Amino acid sequence: MAALITENFKFVSLFFKSKDVMIFNGLIALGTVASQTMYNIFAFDCPCSSGRNYLYGLAAIGVPALAFYLVGIMLNKSTWDLVSECRLRRCRKLSGAAAFAVLGTIIGRAAVAPVTWAVISLLRGEAYVCALSEFVDPSTLEGFPSGQGLEVMARFPCKSTVPQEMQGFWAEIERRLKYESQLLGWLMVAGMAVVLFLLLCMKRCCSPLGYQQEAYWSQFRSNEHDLFQRTADVHSRILAVESVKSYFGFVALEKEEKQQLEEHQNASPISSTEWNRITGICLYREKKGLPLYSRLNKWAQYSVENNIDAMEKEMDTLS
Repeated sequence: MAALITENFKFVSLFFKSKDVMIFNGLIALGTVASQTMYNIFAFDCPCSSGRNYLYGLAAIGVPALAFYLVGIMLNKSTWDLVSECRLRRCRKLSGAAAFAVLGTIIGRAAVAPVTWAVISLLRGEAYVCALSEFVDPSTLEGFPSGQGLEVMARFPCKSTVPQEMQGFWAEIERRLKYESQLLGWLMVAGMAVVLFLLLCMKRCCSPLGYQQEAYWSQFRSNEHDLFQRTADVHSRILAVESVKSYFGFVALEKEEKQQLEEHQNASPISSTEWNRITGICLYREKKGLPLYSRLNKWAQYSVENNIDAMEKEMDTLS
């Protein structure tokens, strides 16, 4: 059993470490479905009161979707790259088309979770039934007692509160509203599928890179990010060792940390100017016919040539 659990965790971790955007978006969608199901089971409770049903139903769909959307924007690295680009270089190197592409990427990825939440909410129908039950026209229900107001219709999502003589209409009202809700849900799915298809076609047509080179670029950035984070972790630890040692006179290190310290004794602080040069939006460039895939890649190429003037022009940082 322990081995089975271990293997399952390994399998899940491989998915989470995957570089494939489609798999990553799928994981986000599955997580949203799970959270939406848990919410409906444990938290959703229609007030069954005129005037409150509509607000509660809209809030049950809209507020979590908005929260997922904002979290998606905050967790996207491109968001903070764009903020840094505007802060450091006032977006002077960022054309309108490039800015549109970056914003589209940020918004598109952030929209996966809220759209999934809205679609699942509509397909389940509870929030829609709660929100619109009071707006059902009683005259469209055969045999429904006349003279009934919005307050009575608003009670129908809570079957136990419906007057005894009207409980026979509960199934018809629920069926009608769930039909409308699920129809809107499927229309939203179809609309999003068409929009996604058109955006992918536009991206492929407008991209200066071929499919294979674009896949290579994505792999390069992923590998560079992983290596950069691991190296930055070791570099910051070495500098922290020097600070702690200068204060206490010694530092308590693990065996692996001692080896790292011995192997990388030449680590030195990095100036803010150098940090700013590799921070921000990466625009595709070529230098002598060779691609520059990231800001760090550009910095490395110009550093090898020791061409400071060209680097300043290309990186365009503010001191």
